[in-house]
Amino acid sequence: MPSFDFTSEADMVAMKNAIDVASRQIDNRYDFKGTSAKIELNEKDKTLTLWGDSDFQLDQIKDILFPALEKKEPESSKRLDGQKLESVSGNKVKQVFKIKNGIESELAKKIVKQIKDAKLKVQAAIQGDAVRVTGAKRDDLQECIAMIRKTITDFPIKAENFRD
Repeated sequence: MPSFDFTSEADMVAMKNAIDVASRQIDNRYDFKGTSAKIELNEKDKTLTLWGDSDFQLDQIKDILFPALEKKEPESSKRLDGQKLESVSGNKVKQVFKIKNGIESELAKKIVKQIKDAKLKVQAAIQGDAVRVTGAKRDDLQECIAMIRKTITDFPIKAENFRD
């Protein structure tokens, strides 16, 4: 019986590459010379920290970083969960972004509900941080993929692990 999984995994290599590109642009910009503007990636904790002298400068760093991320991996900036701005030592600020991996339970329940409401001839089951969809025909599975890609646009979801 054919099946596939809806998953959402961050491509850390592409993300690291995009951060390196953005860091080089920040280092080369004249208005960032002599400031504390920088980007740090913590792969272990899956966090991204932006440092700057003001919240305006932090917005400029985001304007450099997010297009670089999108260029390397489409929809990857939707994966970032921005935390509150923090003041650090005087007038410096930082912002931490958590990199979301996997499909959260709320989104997984929403996906399963949409599949059941569409009355497709497939079954969906939540398996950890993925949603497994099985069906009798490959065409039904492809129809399911198209429907979910069209309806869920606020988080990057991939259809992987297809088995016939």
